[in-house]
Amino acid sequence: MGHYYTLIEWFFAGNSAVVKSVVAEIADDTNRPRMMALLPLMWNIGAVAGAAVGGLLADPANQYPSIFGRFDILRTYPYLLPCLVGSLTTTFGLIVGLFKLKETLVIEPAVPDVVTQEAGIATEATPLVSTAPQQNGEPLPAQSMLSLLTPTSKFVMATNLLMCLAIAMGDQIYPIFAASAPADGGLGFSTRDIGISLSVSSVAVLYLQLVAYPKLVQKYGTLTCCQMGLKIMTPFFFAMPFLSLLSSRIENMIAGKTFMRLPVPTDWMSFVGFEYCMLWILLIGLLLVRITGNVLAFTSLNLLVSNIAPSKATLGTMNGMQQLGATCVRIVGPLISGTLWSWSIKHSVPFPFNSHLVWILCSCLMAISWWMSLKLPNSVNVFASGQTRR
Repeated sequence: MGHYYTLIEWFFAGNSAVVKSVVAEIADDTNRPRMMALLPLMWNIGAVAGAAVGGLLADPANQYPSIFGRFDILRTYPYLLPCLVGSLTTTFGLIVGLFKLKETLVIEPAVPDVVTQEAGIATEATPLVSTAPQQNGEPLPAQSMLSLLTPTSKFVMATNLLMCLAIAMGDQIYPIFAASAPADGGLGFSTRDIGISLSVSSVAVLYLQLVAYPKLVQKYGTLTCCQMGLKIMTPFFFAMPFLSLLSSRIENMIAGKTFMRLPVPTDWMSFVGFEYCMLWILLIGLLLVRITGNVLAFTSLNLLVSNIAPSKATLGTMNGMQQLGATCVRIVGPLISGTLWSWSIKHSVPFPFNSHLVWILCSCLMAISWWMSLKLPNSVNVFASGQTRR
């Protein structure tokens, strides 16, 4: 049933493409990287904060009995509270969009080439260059979706597709991996600890998106930043499942007790304190690597998709195609990762087909995406729509 709700959710996810087009239309060459960086900033904050809220507010009657224990509905439906918070957030966005969002695509009327036929001379209103492309006196037809799929745009879309698939699989499998027992290749975390681990890394998003990314783009260019992000996310996926080895060691040291709960009991710190601290340090470090790569790659690919649009009139089409591909892989990604995880922990198979299998697949997808980005020409760093007339 959860897969059907996910399908419905992404069916109504068309606003992502609209927002990207709006930002590209109102930005210019002086502020485009910074403005486009706001989109994944909001996405990352929402994704991390949403996971944190879900973990902290799930089953509130048992987590916070003094506050929510008297509400029977929260005992019957333990996930009602985080769902209500998400629903109210979406409703607030709907209200803001209805009353505050204005049209940003300003289509300038075509100015005809007015020439006084009788005198054979041009008037002051005659433009030096016609602003409306003509073909036998008629405006050129709108470009079709297929005509926009040039070799360069295909590579950009394919790179984005593989990156989104790897991230969708990783985002789906991390909570399952963190909650699974160390014997099954997981970390043995509680829902609260999963939320804390995700929220800690969100602090870095503000700095990366608003300060670091615009400076990196200005210094190295959009394409290089994209390649850097894809490159550093590749080892992240490969390294993540090895944390289970450390959690298994801690579990063995405390004779199978549940230890992954904050705050750590003081009597355990005397003999598992170092290993426990190292587990959290390594975990947060890997999550910071992941969020850094996500910022660099995701933001840069949004810019590249807007850059390769031949005109501002095609920005919506290009961003729509990008969102269509991302939506499709975000539907199938969780299905693939969940199925592979279930299969790997149910069968006693050696490395790399054990609990590492999903993570290795994500790493391979990211590596292929990085390799494809190396094939892109430097011309994608230029905002093509700004070089042409509307």
